[in-house]
Amino acid sequence: MFLPLLALVCQGAIVAAEVLSLSELDWTLRNQENLVKVSARQPSQVHLDLKAANVIPEALLGTNDFSQRWIVADNWVYDADLSPLITDRLAGNRTVKDLLVFYGLDTVASITVAGHPVAWVNNQFQQYVYDVTDFLASPINGDNSLTVAFESPLLYGQNVSHRLDVAPQLSPDFEWPGVRAFIRKISSDFGWDWGPGFAPSGVFKPAYLVTLSDTDTDKGTNIEVTPVSHPLLVSQASGIFIEESTLEISKVGQNPNVRPSESADWQVNVTLSVRSIRADSNPSLTVSIPELNITSGPLKLSAIPAASNVSVIVGATFAIPDGVPQRWYPHTLGTPKLYNVTVTLSVAGLQPVSYTTRSGFRTVFLAQSPYSQEDVEERGITPGDQWHFEVNGQAIYSKGSNLIPFDPFYARISTDKVRWILESAMKGGQNMIRLWGGGIYQPSDELTGGYDFYSICDELGILVWSELGFSDSTYPINDFFLESVEREVRQNVRRVKKHPSNVQWAGGNEIEPVLLGAGKLLGPLFPSRFLDEFLIIFQDFLHDIVLQEQSSVAYTDCSTTNGVLSLEPYTLRLNNLTEGHIYGNAELYNYDSSQSFNYSTYPLARFVNEFGFHSMPSFYSWEEVLESPDDFSFNSTVVTSRDHHYPAFGLEWPNPFAIVGQGEMTLAVENWLPRPGTSDSNQTFAQWCWSTQVFQSLYMQSEIAFYRRGSGRGERNLGALVWQLNDIWQGVSWSAIEYSGRWKVMQYGLANIFEPVMVYPFWVPETESLEVAVASDLWEAAEGSVQLTWYDWSGRSLGTSLHAFSVPPLNSTVVYQAQGLDNILPAGSKVEDVWMLLSLTAKSSSGKTLMHEQSFVPTSLANANLVDPRIQVTPGDNYTFTLSARGGLAPFTWMDHPSGTVGYFVDTVSDKPLNGFYLVPGTDRTVRFVQSATLSSVADPSPSDFVVRSLWNNTHL
Repeated sequence: MFLPLLALVCQGAIVAAEVLSLSELDWTLRNQENLVKVSARQPSQVHLDLKAANVIPEALLGTNDFSQRWIVADNWVYDADLSPLITDRLAGNRTVKDLLVFYGLDTVASITVAGHPVAWVNNQFQQYVYDVTDFLASPINGDNSLTVAFESPLLYGQNVSHRLDVAPQLSPDFEWPGVRAFIRKISSDFGWDWGPGFAPSGVFKPAYLVTLSDTDTDKGTNIEVTPVSHPLLVSQASGIFIEESTLEISKVGQNPNVRPSESADWQVNVTLSVRSIRADSNPSLTVSIPELNITSGPLKLSAIPAASNVSVIVGATFAIPDGVPQRWYPHTLGTPKLYNVTVTLSVAGLQPVSYTTRSGFRTVFLAQSPYSQEDVEERGITPGDQWHFEVNGQAIYSKGSNLIPFDPFYARISTDKVRWILESAMKGGQNMIRLWGGGIYQPSDELTGGYDFYSICDELGILVWSELGFSDSTYPINDFFLESVEREVRQNVRRVKKHPSNVQWAGGNEIEPVLLGAGKLLGPLFPSRFLDEFLIIFQDFLHDIVLQEQSSVAYTDCSTTNGVLSLEPYTLRLNNLTEGHIYGNAELYNYDSSQSFNYSTYPLARFVNEFGFHSMPSFYSWEEVLESPDDFSFNSTVVTSRDHHYPAFGLEWPNPFAIVGQGEMTLAVENWLPRPGTSDSNQTFAQWCWSTQVFQSLYMQSEIAFYRRGSGRGERNLGALVWQLNDIWQGVSWSAIEYSGRWKVMQYGLANIFEPVMVYPFWVPETESLEVAVASDLWEAAEGSVQLTWYDWSGRSLGTSLHAFSVPPLNSTVVYQAQGLDNILPAGSKVEDVWMLLSLTAKSSSGKTLMHEQSFVPTSLANANLVDPRIQVTPGDNYTFTLSARGGLAPFTWMDHPSGTVGYFVDTVSDKPLNGFYLVPGTDRTVRFVQSATLSSVADPSPSDFVVRSLWNNTHL
């Protein structure tokens, strides 16, 4: 990660480095009482260093989320030896300025250099820069150390919540009580309903000592410079430090509240926060895009003073004609084209500095205005407001999921893991990821963020719904708190705005509906100040900051919202609703599994940004953390302790409410699938875990199909983001992908239901009505046919019918309707004995071939008269496996890859993800295992270690 900055081992080389990674220093970690003292590293967090020193075991094992709580309540100190640097500075051989740069401190810390107090910080989401030149040149009492002393986040939160200017907040506790609203730290660090509350501390992102030197000033400024790969690296041999660099590409005159003019020129804005060892009253900036053979020429900037203890913000803008660059598109609709953009800064008396970054040309607009009367009358749209995204002037269907933190310990997250998760989302047909507001502001590069996120989304063509760091709570409005928040938000919005993948900033997660719901429930007993203070922060304060810092994407107050009465001025709709109208967006969580496939329980919404149901991780994931054979049981103490739905709402352990969440999964499986139970306890546990995933996938597919069908109905639904994409640990959650990167059943289900053109059977048992609909998110029309084939469970075909259809762009259509089982089922059949295969084949207007499959069972699979499928697996070359049903039909035929491997299965014909499918006798399916070499600990698994299962194995060995 730090190869460009690597200081050599010899002392002389260390002091000569112009950008020194603090990871190169010798670090120790100790608690405040010096009872624990171990070697440490950077970036890191306390738990990770204690584990490396064998003071504690891996935090994710067993019940360590409980047994390691003592770490949270202690204060911890990191020390590093600066002797070589101080010796060099005391020699006075050079004129230098030394900057101490932290790209992230978690969270409350006092920083000391050579005995001098430097700063006290209390915001995990900020970066910090300090001029420590004088401190290094004058150590106190021979103190040659750099010290970062962290306060317990628990104790800090308890203390600050009792300030006289801090009012009590409405903030539900998931685990650690009473603190998360008062500290600017990842909310889920204190526990959530899908993860543990380790509340870690440490220098969790990269940190550097940047030395600015004027030794090269005699070289002049009229020379050609070679661009470096990151703004930080310009300081390797210069007197300039770029503290923040921003790039925004938008349309001339663009305003997030108004649709941009697609024919207008592009506007390229570069803004830098600079510290310079030399002053210049007339500095300049040059921006070039070599692939387009475009250069701005020197652009005049405001004056830059000679100051290393404070930064100055300078910026310049130039225009590019609309037709010159190729546009960036999400991968489902085009090519995510990126360009290298080179920025060169010239300051008199210093060698010019130059760096290259990547960005793309695109417009994004969040439509929130009312549908017109013409839309209502002629298109049949239900009156109310729009709520959907438009990219490059065209409405899109947002298909995707919600992202939580990748790990409880940020410092050990790797770009390889992040890329795997994002590539998995892309392979599964997703074009949007929502960054949940209770997590971290995701980084833009490894050098400053430790791992990459946004740049990968740019590359892959995944849209990112970004969110400020607030979730499910009210927050203080005192100046002390808001000043810290303002700096946090400005820094992150500036950093992210270069990324074409970013499509909006939401103020936080679920706060508006929580307050409106509480107000409705409690009526006049609900204190009005909570809503008043919410409006101060999320309608006014954050809105203004975000729109001051960028102009290319919208701001919304909250992830789930009733929308706006007005965009200018920004005024929330709240409870100003008209019956029969649709406003804003929606979410749904319904844990009564008897109603999971009751479409009347689904919201008729323009956009659904959260919906989900929890499931177990696989047996393989449990093997990573369970330490006793007795733990491998659905309701064992350890397994249940890792179900935080519903949360303990405090520190009680084991969680007394976990049994409720366990019961919801149990009933879901019993209602809709054969109840697992065999003579092999491990197989029974494995089938229970897998069956919760099967139900989860069925339920989420049903919801997504309903919402996608809504693109052609009155609700004009144009977005479905399932909760959630990834896992933070091995435990019960709503995820589609497990902690290791292993795909759950739902991930394959999402790949199926997010196909560009999909077919789905909408069955209403109360009225015995069946509607088969086709939905398309293409920007062009498609025509084709749907074949409906009935089978019995032995695999015998009972009849087929073919139904032609045409579907307009971004719309849906009905291809088949029938009512009454006598009219639907094959003659003489019972619901327990048959199922239907739906096969779609179509071509788009441009000639693209489109295919999709779905299945329909007219009763619960728990009632189906299944037949032993006698599945035969024949391994082939390159981890291919041909699956054959030698007996009956095998519903949800599933291949498992071995422990220690990470990957997914694809159909060898279509090359699309395939697993958990209906295997029909006489129709073999061949899948290939696509392995992640970087995440797998087993490089060459034996084909004999791959396992096949189906619903038949719920009750049979």
